[in-house]
Amino acid sequence: MPCQTNIELENLLKEAKQYTKMGKVADYIPALSKANPDDLSIAIYYPDGKYVFAGNIEEKITLQSISKVLTLALALIQRGEEFVFSKVGYEPTGDPFNSIVKLEISNPSKPLNPMINAGALAVTHMIEGHSVEERLSNILSFIQLLTGSEDIHYSKEVAQSEFETSHLNRSLCYFMKQHGIIDENVEELLDLYTKQCAIEVNCLDLARIGIVFALGGIDPITKERVMPEYVARLCKTFMVTCGMYNASGEFAVRVGIPAKSGVSGGILGAVPNRFGIGISGPALDDKGNSVAGVKLLEMLAEKYSLSMF
Repeated sequence: MPCQTNIELENLLKEAKQYTKMGKVADYIPALSKANPDDLSIAIYYPDGKYVFAGNIEEKITLQSISKVLTLALALIQRGEEFVFSKVGYEPTGDPFNSIVKLEISNPSKPLNPMINAGALAVTHMIEGHSVEERLSNILSFIQLLTGSEDIHYSKEVAQSEFETSHLNRSLCYFMKQHGIIDENVEELLDLYTKQCAIEVNCLDLARIGIVFALGGIDPITKERVMPEYVARLCKTFMVTCGMYNASGEFAVRVGIPAKSGVSGGILGAVPNRFGIGISGPALDDKGNSVAGVKLLEMLAEKYSLSMF
């Protein structure tokens, strides 16, 4: 079993931490610019409910784009595969996560996949509920189920900061509304989406979610099914093909596991049938991924043959 001792994991963390100086924290969302770029932590969660960690895993970060894979899972559970993919595609894109280009040149004008911003907004639009509050409650309840923790909430400061600076996402929403992909009030959808992205977790929460995906939707503690196997499979597939922004191809070659990153520096990883991984490292590379977090995963993948390929 890899990383049986904290010391072993701490040594890898110490080595990877040197790379934090090569990145910088996200500053286009003002609230995220307050993060310490030198932070790095990791938790690994096993199928038997045990876990190991290194660094300060109690430090909270916001999900940001990691939430995209979780709302995708919830939308698939609530609406079914046929409905979800009538509004969003399956294909990866080499464009940045917030690009509008492919919306303009594709026919019909639906987002290429659920992991880019346009696709994630379309998926969030599908979450059931009669108000922003009810739909957010559904998302929070689902994440609480996956983490086994009721202590999951969202940061009002980060949500407000994102809402006030979501000009490009507004453009994406209005474009999709024009083409019939969404049909709700844009400001209400953005209110829900920014709160979704601002949901706070720690590394252990991410690792706990990761093991559920790794086990095909089974909770490691209760052994109960918390999502259908096909939902876990679809989400892991998107994590492999689109989960690390437009660095997903290189990540698949170098690490080779389903993973989803966010611009807060979080990474959710799922090594099929083996363990879940949660990483927090706010210093980002030019693609928006945790620079030291990716390096740490590369080290783990090489040392313990994690690649599924």
